[in-house]
Amino acid sequence: MIILVKLLLAHFIGDFLLQPKAWVVDKEQKKIASLRLYLHVVIHGLLVFLLLWRRELWLFAVLIAATHLVIDVLKLYCQKNYKPKWFFVDQLLHIAGIFILWNVWFTPCIDFVRILQNPQVWIYATAIAFLSAAAGVIMEAVLARWSSDVLEEEIKSLDNAGKYIGILERLFVFLFVVTGHWEGIGFLLAAKSVFRFGDLKESKDRKLTEYILIGTLLSFGFAIITGMAVRAAL
Repeated sequence: MIILVKLLLAHFIGDFLLQPKAWVVDKEQKKIASLRLYLHVVIHGLLVFLLLWRRELWLFAVLIAATHLVIDVLKLYCQKNYKPKWFFVDQLLHIAGIFILWNVWFTPCIDFVRILQNPQVWIYATAIAFLSAAAGVIMEAVLARWSSDVLEEEIKSLDNAGKYIGILERLFVFLFVVTGHWEGIGFLLAAKSVFRFGDLKESKDRKLTEYILIGTLLSFGFAIITGMAVRAAL
């Protein structure tokens, strides 16, 4: 496991600490013709070799660097306007590549077949999928009869911010329930009340207050019921 930790450390140092902003701009402009792209990849390989400090692992360090090069090139040619999305895709691919190479090169210590045969994995996966996707659609359908009345005026807010806040909110409540930390739900509800207090105080329309309360109770209710169902299933 310590080898995997060192590999992740090498990645974070190489991608964030030893990669100036000017290198990123140069790679985006020149793409595969950028010399800084290859220098960046060499640094990753050297970091892996230095942190592992085993001469026989030179080929493994080369494979890590080569994988990093392929992923970076794919990102440079695939990303268009919305760069933040490709940043996260890029990082997920890098970490996945490190994990796969580590698991293949060294004695496999993770039995993926056994993991996938574990009922707990599917129970948690189903619960997370419901809370992050299905619950939001159900809530939207339930609140549809009031949405037109409350949201008829243009309200300035971040694009899809409410959607992601709701997903995170339900996942946090779910985590508190399955781990038995019910007091965390009270803390989360209090924190949300503090942030929402300004909206409710400034609003002269009682409908907005009722709409927010219904949405909050539905969101918390879905998460609590799902968490209790998972605990019962386990």
